[in-house]
Amino acid sequence: MTTDGTAVSTGRGILGYGAYLPYRRLDRKTIAAVAGTGGGRGTRTVASFDEDTTTLGVEAARNTLRATPGADPRALLFATVAPAYTDRTNATAIHAALRLDGSVPAMDAGGSVRSAAGLLRLALTGADSALVVGADIRVGLPGSPDEAAGGDGASALLVGGPADGPVLAEYLGGAAATAEFVDRWRTPGDVRSKLWEEKFGENNYLAAGRRAWTDALKATGLTADGVDHAVVAGLHGRAVAGLGRRLGLREGVLGDDLSGTVGNTGAAHPGLLLAATLEAAAPGAVIALVVLSDGADVFLFRAGEALAAYRPTRTVTEQIAGGAPLPYGKYLAWRGLLPVEPPRRPEPARTSSSAAVRSVDWKYGFVGARDRESGAVHLPPQRVSMTGGNLDDMEPVPTADVLGTVKTFTVDRMAYSPSPPVVFAVVDFDNGGRLPIELTDMDASEVAIGDRVEPTFRRLGTADGIHNYFWKARPVRTARAAEEA
Repeated sequence: MTTDGTAVSTGRGILGYGAYLPYRRLDRKTIAAVAGTGGGRGTRTVASFDEDTTTLGVEAARNTLRATPGADPRALLFATVAPAYTDRTNATAIHAALRLDGSVPAMDAGGSVRSAAGLLRLALTGADSALVVGADIRVGLPGSPDEAAGGDGASALLVGGPADGPVLAEYLGGAAATAEFVDRWRTPGDVRSKLWEEKFGENNYLAAGRRAWTDALKATGLTADGVDHAVVAGLHGRAVAGLGRRLGLREGVLGDDLSGTVGNTGAAHPGLLLAATLEAAAPGAVIALVVLSDGADVFLFRAGEALAAYRPTRTVTEQIAGGAPLPYGKYLAWRGLLPVEPPRRPEPARTSSSAAVRSVDWKYGFVGARDRESGAVHLPPQRVSMTGGNLDDMEPVPTADVLGTVKTFTVDRMAYSPSPPVVFAVVDFDNGGRLPIELTDMDASEVAIGDRVEPTFRRLGTADGIHNYFWKARPVRTARAAEEA
């Protein structure tokens, strides 16, 4: 890196990409009827009651690694503004769910949207391959602009050099402009962000954005006319739109910021917009990613020949089209903004940390066991096979990417849940395993015997501040998963 903060091309770049958008959508038109104000046009994504930024990050990372054969990240870097924990690393749960080797470090960077851009810059200018994950759940007070403009989601970018695999988009260089001005702030523990006068923030962001853009073009020897795709991410909507008009781009180059269909996903948004852009780009295209947060960051890439053969597990376009509506009242209840009558059942007990450590591969990685003698698959893993045989004569069976079929199910309206009723199903997985498992991302009336489902990493509940992560199953809805089914 040069003394002015610009990056020098080393052949490194994007080896894989993926995104995750929750299944539920909030229609902004429904907000004002309840809150008395706010709302607007379009929809925003909403994380389910059993999702947090950790589970969102797991799903985005899984989508990236499944689409990138031979991926072997040597670091996991996680950015979020809404961590599930403080005082401990959230990336370690993602690490465990992905079943990465213990030698791979997992680290958090949080507190600001710019942390995502910072981790991406570190990965692009580093030496080892790294999986950069960003996730966010954006919340505002009922009827506020932040509530309507926000969105929930995650993105993941696998970064490395030619030795790590085919480079889909080479990093040509970039620039940063850091500026200290308080236009948006939130104290720890507060549910809402506060904002200074809008024009103040816009002026400062435009100045920082223009400087970073000019420096990035100078560092790479490019001109604005040479850019084929550009996206601008940032929480300040007016600044994002205003800078886009001032970059000197050709008509049609500036891409959709997804504000009308997804909303602004905060720390996840730079990776999400880059993933959506890579899906549409052709080899040879020059791509610009601009991030406005506490200044500005600019990243310039050139799409490689390998991009034409890359097949994302779930495209951003696919996921945007695949959502289902969520009533505004349920959204408020899920976010804890509308107190509702809890289930009249005892709350779950605190998860045992010592027990969780003894079953990390099962609890986080969803790894069963197969009896070497009979081939019987056990979910959860057992020491002795249901068919008999020798003690501890088992081999691991990863099941997180295995589809299954609902054999029978029950709708439980008495079990404790923040969003009753609970649907439990007995699922036969295609690898031979069978497991009673909770279903999610569906309504109880939709379930039928014979449905095809896939595992998804979720939060079962929280007690005494400890989150109980495990796997549920959701209906197979995407085109690629349907083909596999």
